[in-house]
Formats: sequence, C-alpha cells, structure tokens
Amino acid sequence: MKLVSKNINRDGTGSVKLMPQAEEDMWHVYNLLAKGDFVTATTFRKVQQTSSTGSSTAQKIKLRLTLEIETIEFDTQTCELRVKGKNTEENEHVKLGQYHSLELALQRNFTLTKANWDSIYLDRIDVACDLKHSAEVAAVVMQPGLANVCLVTTHMTQVRQKIEIAIPRKRVGSTSGHDASLKRFYLAVYDAIKRHFDMALIKVILIASPGFLREDFLKWMFAEAVRNGDKAILENKAKFVLCQASSGFKHSLKEVLADPSVASRLDQTKAFGEVKALDTFFEMLNSDPDRAYYGFAHVKRANEAKAIDTLLVTDELFRSSDMKTRRDYVALVEGVKENGGDVKVFSTLHVSGEQLNQLSGVAALLRFPMPESDVAGEEDEYTAHSDDEFTAPPPPLAGGLHGSVSMQQLSSHLPASSPAAAASAASASAAAASSNPFKRQGPMASSVSFGNLAAERAAEPAAASSKGGIIKGFASEHGM
Repeated sequence: MKLVSKNINRDGTGSVKLMPQAEEDMWHVYNLLAKGDFVTATTFRKVQQTSSTGSSTAQKIKLRLTLEIETIEFDTQTCELRVKGKNTEENEHVKLGQYHSLELALQRNFTLTKANWDSIYLDRIDVACDLKHSAEVAAVVMQPGLANVCLVTTHMTQVRQKIEIAIPRKRVGSTSGHDASLKRFYLAVYDAIKRHFDMALIKVILIASPGFLREDFLKWMFAEAVRNGDKAILENKAKFVLCQASSGFKHSLKEVLADPSVASRLDQTKAFGEVKALDTFFEMLNSDPDRAYYGFAHVKRANEAKAIDTLLVTDELFRSSDMKTRRDYVALVEGVKENGGDVKVFSTLHVSGEQLNQLSGVAALLRFPMPESDVAGEEDEYTAHSDDEFTAPPPPLAGGLHGSVSMQQLSSHLPASSPAAAASAASASAAAASSNPFKRQGPMASSVSFGNLAAERAAEPAAASSKGGIIKGFASEHGM
C-alpha cells in the first residue's frame, strides 16, 4: 500500500489518500472502511447523449465522486472491494443525494475521510504501508485427489487455487487408471505452484499431506523440473519443507504452522508469531488456567489490574456496526499497550484468527495468576445468590446476625447426624457453586461431581419436609 498523503488533525478528524498496490492491500482497505465514512475515488458512468437529429448514443465518462458509505462488499477470493452510498458533491451527471457505487481497484488512488481516526485505524495504515509485511509463506495442503494451493500472508490465508481430480482405486492386476489420474493430479499441483508462487519473494513453501503423499509428490516434481529444465524450481529446492497434515483442506494449515519441525523456518514471519501465541494460550489454559482468560468481561477486568502480558484479538471485532462495541475494544487495546503489554490482532481470514473467533474473539495471557474470585471482586457481604435464602425483617438479630440469613447459617444449628442437616448442607454447597456471577461458561468450565449431585438429590425429600420447621425453630431461638 502506498500512502500518498495524510492529513489528520489533533482531534482525530481528517483524511488519508492511499493507493492499493497488491491484493492483500484490499483487505487492509476493507478494514479501514466503516459506515458513515466518506470516500472519494474515480469511477466510470454510462451517459446517454442525444444529438440534434434525435439519435442517442451511450458513452462512458470518467467521474470523481465522493460517497457517504452505507454498504461495503468484499470478495475474499478475488479481493474485489465495492462501496455503495449517497453522493455528497453534486456534478452535472450525478445529483446530490443520489445513490451510486464505487469499485476500489489496484493502482488507483482514493481518499478516505473519517470523523475519528483512532489508534487501530492508524496502526492498520502503518502495517499496510510497511514493505516488510508481504507474503513470505506459501503452502500446498493435499490429499489424494484434493489440493489447496495457498499464500499465507501477514493478515490472511488466501486459497489461490483448489484442485480436485478423481483418482480411482488400484485394481487387482491393473493400476494404470490410478497411476494416470495421480499423474494428472501431480501435474495440476505443479502448474499451480509455478503460476501462483513468486520464488523471489517467498521464503518457505510448505508441502503438507497425510501419509507419504508429500514425499512422493516432491520427488516427482523435482524429477519433472529436471526433465523440463525448470530453473525456478531447481534453484529453490531448499525452500520446500515437508509437513504432516491430517487432510488436504484449508483448516489443516493450523496444525502445519504449529509443527515444531517448521518453527525454525517460520520464526521470522508474523503468521508464525500469531500461531505460536495462540498455542501458548491453549497450553496455559490447560496447565495454568488462572493466567489464561478469554471473553471481554474477564479480559477487561484483567487489564484493569494491569495483568495482561499478551492480548489476542480478532480484527472482526473492530468492524462492528455498533460504535460503542468498537470503542470498548479500541480502549482495551490502548490500555494494554499503555500498561506495557503486547497486542496481536488476528485476521479472521487466517486459520489462527478463525480459531480465536470461536473463542469469543478476544483472549489474554496474564503476567501473574488471577483466580476467578479475584477477577470477580469482593461480593456483597450480605447478598446471597441461592434460591434457598431466608430474608429476615430489618431489625438486627441477636448474636450479631444481620437481615439476611442463609441456609449455611441454619445448618450450623442442626445436629450433624440429622437428615435436615444433610439437606441444608447440600443446599449450601449448591448456593456456593452458583454464587460467582463471573464464572466462565463453555467447554472450559469446571465439571460437576456426580457423587455430590447424587447426595444432593437423595437429601432433597428430607429438606422439603423439614425446611419450614427449621426456619421456625431458628427464628424462635433468636427471638424473631
């Protein structure tokens, strides 16, 4: 991306003029645009002209329009970007307020005006205009008859070509059909590699598959390159790395990028840094869950305690149509940076971003453990969260008790061997388990002990029969 000009005021208003130069730049532009922004670009419009004789002719003319954006459409496969909105500057061909569409294209300038250029937008421009951020990793994920030829760029995993060829099984006494189909499959993948991979820019080419398909293909490809005198392949043999994958589908790239055998080849790329951070988070979630938090409420409270070392967040959250939601996440990112934390923004078009998006889209690795009780804060001393609570009248009770009496207090006045004591103890245990409103939900939540559950169900009849008498006796003892 080329930054042609930048005019942003101290209050955050202003405009920038940009020129997309590569397909990935269109993804950056898509993340910069928002509803209500103003975009100025060149477009073409067909105009009917009538001559003096009455004949009409259609002619395409070049226009420069400024639209207030209402809808944004982005095709991830072709990287085409189109915006629609109302015209804000009248000219002889397009009236003021008339709807129009603009297609933002490569090598064509456009001007974007915003009412508030926050830090996320400015960081996006810096990253997009930095020449160091480009496609450094290519990958071919394959299985018999299926291959996905991908470019793993800084912010997205783009499938450049998907190859599907039916390969029949080997038959007893004849394998000619299988061998011919497999050769056609290899040749299609080989042609796709030459067509889509720029060997001068790409540092690593990953060939991943289940079984021994990757070894067989690489051996065949090098032999084919020797036979054809293909110097582009032969001079870059060292860039090809074989990896294990569970399938030939795009989602298998996640396990490929996390493979320790390729870590040394990818440690200088941003894509590997994000995958490594996400793997560290999942490992921490299993080994030390008090240092791995996810969900906005938990992460925000951890940031208030200045506990976040690394924040993981997806770019989809910053494209929210709700401006309050966007401001909340922008404030979270800025707060983490102010506290010395590292922020990694994951693209939802990258396999690691897709996985993080399934986990609420925001997560954090903490500098020090924060148990859930610390995150939730001190609960109100006199507030109970159990349905079995008994609320006494406002005057204070004897013995220093106040207006709220729980089943735990009642159980302390019962004989330990009585059925009612067992029932009240089970109710108190259930109340304690549900008292934390910040308890995390989902697959990482703590499991329920089936032994305790059975004990509680066994005690329920006794509790139902004696609950009224217990409360009356307790109230009588304290002069209620």
